Amino acid sequence: MCGIVGVVSRKPVARILINGLVRQEYRGYDSSGIAIFSTDHKEIQLVRRAGKVANLQRAVDKTSLKGTTGIAHTRWATHGMPSERNSHPHQSQEKIFVVHNGIIENHQELRKELEAKGYKFSSDTDTEVIAHLIESYASSRSTTLTKATKKAVKHLRGSYAFAVIHSKEPHRIVATRKGSPLVLGLGKGENFLASDQLAISDNAEEFVYLEDEDIAEITPNSARLWDGSNNEVFRPLVPSSGVPRVIDKGGYSHFMLKEIFEQPQKIKALLGGSFTSAGVQEESFGPKAASIFSQVKAIKIVACGTSYHAALVGKYWLEALAGLPCDVEVASEFRYRDKVVASRTLLVFISQSGETADTLECLRTSKNIDYIARLGICNVPTSSLARESDLVFLTKAGPEIAVASTKAFTTQLVALLILTSVLGRRNKLSAKVEKDIKESLEALPDLLSRVLGLEPAIKRMAASIDQKKNILFLARGIHYPIAMEGALKLKEISYIHAEAYPAGELKHGPLALIDAGMPVIAVAPNNQLLEKLQSNLQEVRARGGELYVFGHSITSHQGTVDRFIEIPEVPESITPIIYTIPLQLLSFHVASLKGTDIDKPRNLAKSVTVE
Repeated sequence: MCGIVGVVSRKPVARILINGLVRQEYRGYDSSGIAIFSTDHKEIQLVRRAGKVANLQRAVDKTSLKGTTGIAHTRWATHGMPSERNSHPHQSQEKIFVVHNGIIENHQELRKELEAKGYKFSSDTDTEVIAHLIESYASSRSTTLTKATKKAVKHLRGSYAFAVIHSKEPHRIVATRKGSPLVLGLGKGENFLASDQLAISDNAEEFVYLEDEDIAEITPNSARLWDGSNNEVFRPLVPSSGVPRVIDKGGYSHFMLKEIFEQPQKIKALLGGSFTSAGVQEESFGPKAASIFSQVKAIKIVACGTSYHAALVGKYWLEALAGLPCDVEVASEFRYRDKVVASRTLLVFISQSGETADTLECLRTSKNIDYIARLGICNVPTSSLARESDLVFLTKAGPEIAVASTKAFTTQLVALLILTSVLGRRNKLSAKVEKDIKESLEALPDLLSRVLGLEPAIKRMAASIDQKKNILFLARGIHYPIAMEGALKLKEISYIHAEAYPAGELKHGPLALIDAGMPVIAVAPNNQLLEKLQSNLQEVRARGGELYVFGHSITSHQGTVDRFIEIPEVPESITPIIYTIPLQLLSFHVASLKGTDIDKPRNLAKSVTVE
């Protein structure tokens, strides 16, 4: 969950490195650092700062870092509290510098061995063992940095990506990955590496995505790769065309607000590539989709965080509309338990980045289990999830910079409804219902735009709850996962404790929390469960709770609610997507009133690439 950048060039690289960190700050912003060779190549200059990349940028601006080879890092802390002392790059006594993403699980064991040999540690991190371990193999004059790195990685356990430079080899960077993403960028007279291609997209002409256990060596004029068996290999070249080169807020105050308002156009673009006049293009899932889908009799979905909430909505659709049994599991739990696989089960993985560590590990271990296929639903076509799955559906949401996911979530919901349509036509879904789903999805972008027009009213609602300490979200049926997502968004960016419950569970415990100081936010579309939900809301009202309701008609809640936001009546199949939008806006405006860092909330990072 940290961001790595490396550049070896014939021209000064400090600005490229800093810009690369800025573009990856969503991956971590506890601290940052940069190590660059001096212009005479005799020493490596190190600058590190706690806090955001802006702190490092100000420090670098006061120096004369004009070297042509360097590495940089923005950190999300795992081992060792956020501080300048624990910032990357870390160095060995003989000036081997390393930047690292991931966790070295056997770092304590390695640290003891290295300390016994006389190596002295200056940080609390697991990363520092990499620098000393490589130095222990590079002590011989005949051992290059590349050879020493190859030897060192044999002793590392865990998930990692790292890049190293050595004061004795000024025009070379060596890097490797195992479980954490790393991409090379190729240019003319310069080469690059980063955790995310966005970091180097302004400079690289082509990209190479490292496979697990690959070791890379880049110089200004060359890039070489070896696999885990030390065989030199050549990975596919991916042109830089199509990679965004400008990432800005587009006039919005925050990336999150921009990404909320991008949802209608992103979903419209996604649907344009998924439908023909005849219906869903099954080829959207891959060339083998038709033959695989015709065999499916059960679904298992694995995901984390916001993607898990999307999966829960998908479960309702797949069972109610497609008539297929569907289970949903949290990836971090699923990977560690024994499993019983139902006959002809399609295993589905959902991840915005396609690099979520727990989800990827579930995918990789599932290759030895009797699923008929593995479908990845993700936003990044070059991600590990996209490359390693049997089938792939790309959500095409574009870069999502804010840590709190918005457009990635709604495009995942669209993907799951499309999947329901494709699988359902082979099972219980009638041609009429399939046609209704298609028409509902085609109407969705305009309906979302209408709901976004409710922002002023939602902003006023936010002013009533921004000082609250605890908030309860309630819903029933397919909207319970939407309530869960609303609670997650609020706690992520406003730091208000929020949790969601199925409204029918109130009497089984949560009702004890209700008093005059407890706001309750209800997701209340006009469906067959509305009367049940209204009864639950009356229970809240009877105990003095404050009620804030998103629903279709105030007359259904007359005399019950404190504030009501009227949502347009829409086709039932797409109500979960529609009701997501006001909860996103509510979370944003509550956080804005509280003055929190909305795009980069404390303690969180966008892409969870460590366990």
